[in-house]
Amino acid sequence: MTPRGSQATARTSSEARAVARTQTLIKGEHGTGTVRRTTLPGGLRIVTETLPTVRSATFGIWAHVGSRDETPALNGATHYLEHLLFKGTRRRSALDISAALDAVGGEMNAFTAKEYTCYYARVLDTDLPLAIDVVCDMLTGSLIQEEDVDVERGAILEEIAMTEDDPGDCVHDLFAHTMFGDSALGRPVLGTVDTVNALNADRIRRFYRKHYDPTHLVVAAAGNVDHHKVVRQVRAAFEKAGAFREPVAAPVAPRNGRRTVRAAGRMELIGRRTEQAHVILGMPGLARTDDRRWAMGVLNTALGGGMSSRLFQEVREKRGLAYSVYSYTSGFADCGLFGVYAGCRPSQVHDVLKICRDELDHVAEHGLTDEEIGRAVGQLQGSTVLGLEDTGALMNRIGKSELCWGEQMSVDDMLARMAAVTPDDVRAVARDVLGQRPSLSVIGPLKDKQASRLHDAVA
Repeated sequence: MTPRGSQATARTSSEARAVARTQTLIKGEHGTGTVRRTTLPGGLRIVTETLPTVRSATFGIWAHVGSRDETPALNGATHYLEHLLFKGTRRRSALDISAALDAVGGEMNAFTAKEYTCYYARVLDTDLPLAIDVVCDMLTGSLIQEEDVDVERGAILEEIAMTEDDPGDCVHDLFAHTMFGDSALGRPVLGTVDTVNALNADRIRRFYRKHYDPTHLVVAAAGNVDHHKVVRQVRAAFEKAGAFREPVAAPVAPRNGRRTVRAAGRMELIGRRTEQAHVILGMPGLARTDDRRWAMGVLNTALGGGMSSRLFQEVREKRGLAYSVYSYTSGFADCGLFGVYAGCRPSQVHDVLKICRDELDHVAEHGLTDEEIGRAVGQLQGSTVLGLEDTGALMNRIGKSELCWGEQMSVDDMLARMAAVTPDDVRAVARDVLGQRPSLSVIGPLKDKQASRLHDAVA
């Protein structure tokens, strides 16, 4: 049995040997940035992409928590907490937080998703230390006071009401419920009026302490940034706040999912007195780690990703049945969604759905033409590069990649993966995904006779 003194000495020695580990993940060339990662002994990961030619910088902190991590009673807690972290810390009031960034012309915001949350600020490169200090202070020193919880409850209930007033937005929440039922992925990110009203400061504080440990966080910065300076400033901010509960800890691994049950052939309708009917026809898609996601991206683009896509041409250009029609994919850790959205006059719903279903069935059986695939690959490559022309997009890419995949991919590698997609790849994924029985979600002023005919779309 080892003497207690020896155990203490061994632990102290181990902690002394624990140092920050820095790696260069992508060497910048051809106008792209150099991407580096440092993992601190306390488990915090810091990734940066350095672009010396720009004058701005975006700093963000990604939390490994989303609405998927909530129990039914806590539905909406992740988003509620996102709001509360702007309400004040031990060092700053809510006004101090917003005024600090306003005073330098910066932008600060946050967003909550099903599997992660992100807080970020975009500033001039010379003001990056301020952005780091403010955002780190918010993440490590939030007070979450009862009075702030009560005040912010009203704002969140208004946000829920605003979503409910927009059927084009609300139908996506309905489709998630249609596909995933009353599971964490099927419930709305914002929560419901009942769950938001039931949340209190104590419950939210416990949620905060559980999920905002440094091992669950990824810091990302992009633009005219110096990696080593960012690491020093972030480390000092976290140590000052006493955020490292354990001096030596490993970051949490990327989420591996829970095998969420997905529905097929389900239909949900919500009657609303709206001018349009809003419909989503879709089926289970691919997990974000599925190697077929590159072929799925090409398929989605060709089907409904632009003005030359099949669905846009058939529904809008040739027949004028809808103004907005598109397809989309959503990938989670263990599953995904593929959906086709259209907003149209209620009297045109059946025609629109028939065209969409016929196109999906045709592509599932016959695939796409080589011309369509070539055009879709070019569109994807162009939009990918153009979408990374600002530091905010770059920060999003490296932060999400680190949190969700635990690795970084260069832009050239991404473009190569898209270019490598073959017609056979697209045909195979079309057969696997589009060949499934679809589900349907509709919001609009449909009469009983019209609603009964919608079953044909999912038969």
